[in-house]
This record gives sequence, structure tokens and C-alpha cells, in this order.
Amino acid sequence: MCSIIRSIINKFALEEIQLTRLNKYLSEVGYCSRRAADKLILEERIKINGVLPVMGQKVSSKDVIYIDGKQIQDTDKEHVYLAFNKPVGVVCTTDLRDKDNIIEYINYPQRIFPIGRLDKPSEGLILLTSDGDVVNKILRSRYNHEKEYIVTVDKLITPDFIKRMSSGIPILDTVTKKCNVEIITKFTFRIVLTQGLNRQIRRMCEYLGFEVVKLKRVRVMNIQLEDIPVGKYKLLTHNKIYEQLDV
Repeated sequence: MCSIIRSIINKFALEEIQLTRLNKYLSEVGYCSRRAADKLILEERIKINGVLPVMGQKVSSKDVIYIDGKQIQDTDKEHVYLAFNKPVGVVCTTDLRDKDNIIEYINYPQRIFPIGRLDKPSEGLILLTSDGDVVNKILRSRYNHEKEYIVTVDKLITPDFIKRMSSGIPILDTVTKKCNVEIITKFTFRIVLTQGLNRQIRRMCEYLGFEVVKLKRVRVMNIQLEDIPVGKYKLLTHNKIYEQLDV
């Protein structure tokens, strides 16, 4: 009898150990990032065993999870990492209601989502993955992961423009971090950021009286756009993504 009781106790203890926060679970199974999962909870689009969850709720593999009426399952597939050359006009969203969304454009056979964003008029390198845990490690500015852009503007670039862009521009109730900026041609410059503020480069230029004509991201961390054709992607290895994530 005692052995049976101990077995039952051990079973419940094991299940307790295996409990995982809902947002972490959804990122681990490749559904979305933790931040996106929290948004889904707040929007009441998730049900666990038929009940709306609360923020911070934990789940186990035995719980039945539905998002927008569809059951979510851990497929145990290895995570994938894509480098995609986004064309102008594609929107970096997983919302399939947007006809220009990046997910349907790529049409990858496994669920993936973008790491960060490029706005609709911009083009170039965007990373996508099924690994929700990697998203914040790349995006958080305190980790100083570089993103490099080639930008064309509508006016002649001056030394003063380069100096002010490099030193920090007041936008969105803050001042942008100091960054590396260099002239390429009379109307084109290169800029390397470690931030990801909304429409940051466009807002910085607008503050100085310039309008962005073309914006192209060519590098994220050690990953180069290189020869990926517009509208195409290449698969990356786990090591290629994680080798710089010393966090």
C-alpha cells in the first residue's frame, strides 16, 4: 500500500515539474513568440480545457489548448530558421486576414513567424522561425545585436546629417542610441542599429527634414542578405542563429 501511495505522489510531483507557462509552451512548440502569446491571452483567443486562461497560467502536455477554435499540438519537429529577402509590399504579420501577410507569401510547410519586422514599404532581410524562445534574444536592444541598412533619401546628404543621425535623434518620446552611419553616395547612406523602434530610420530622417525613398536591410547580426533573390528564402542552421546569442 505504501509503495502505491509513493507512486501516486511521485506521479503528481513529476507532472508538477513539467508544468510550463502558457506563453513559453506556445513558443516552444513553434506557434508564436511569448509576447504574441500574451497578446492572444489578453484578446481571449485561447482556451485551455474549454476555459479562458489568465496571464502567467501554466500548462502541461495533458492540457488541451485551442487558439481561435483550432487545437494546438506539440509536433516534436525540429525548429526551422529562415533568412528571407522581403519584397516591398509584403507585411510582416502572422495575421492571415491581411492579404499581404508574410506567412502566406512564403507558404512554408511548417508554422513560422517573423523575428521583428520590416515595414511594408521596406525590403531586405527578415528572419523567420518556429523557435519562439529565440525571438526576444535577438530583438532586445540591451543585447546590442546589430542590424544594417542601406537607405536612399530625397535630398543631398551632408556631413551634418551624418553627424546628427549618428549622435541620436529625439523620436517616440526617447532619443535613439548612438549608431554608425556612413555616406555611400550623394543620396545613399549605410546605418547600423542595435534598436528596433517603430519605423525608426524613417522617423529619424523625417526629424531632419529628409524623406526615405528606399530602405533595405542587408544584415542581422552575422547573417547577411547576400545573394538571396527578392521574394526567396534560404534555410539557416541552429548554430548560425545561436552562435552570437551569448545571453
